[in-house]
Amino acid sequence: MDTTSKTFLSVPLQRLAEDVAKLLKEKGATVSVVESAAGGIISASLLAITGASAYHRGGLTLYSLQSRIAYSGWTEADVATYKGPTKDNVGQMAKHVRAQMKSSYTLGESGYAGPTGIGSSPNRQPGFVALAVASEEGTYGRELNTGSSDRAENMLLFAGEALKLLKDVLMGNAKL
Repeated sequence: MDTTSKTFLSVPLQRLAEDVAKLLKEKGATVSVVESAAGGIISASLLAITGASAYHRGGLTLYSLQSRIAYSGWTEADVATYKGPTKDNVGQMAKHVRAQMKSSYTLGESGYAGPTGIGSSPNRQPGFVALAVASEEGTYGRELNTGSSDRAENMLLFAGEALKLLKDVLMGNAKL
């Protein structure tokens, strides 16, 4: 793929998106995205690659509670028991969106980009992100903390980590 064309993406993010696009095309697979703290950067990264219509089914940026209830399959019970993003609840969103979009894979992301978090639990601190990829084989998940409270930096890092997880799943390097 041509990495010399002008793009809004950083070079590492562009290369990850190109790698994922190539793998999806080789497999004849499709992807949808449900993201929150990354603010649409994951979908934008995939869509910046020429030929995205062959593999990208759609993306949702579910930033508010109302949007999660409307589009991610969340119920009032989910809202009442929510204690922050985890790979399990992000996985549930990804599974729901995968079924709705009829995609081979759905990449899910939720976290706290910063500069602040909510409360004292580790998964509600700036830099924390939960990731999941829902597939026919099952749902793969990861959680990590960047250690940064820089909002813009975290949004880019979250998108990169999400694409890395999807790439690992596509290459058979991720574990359920």
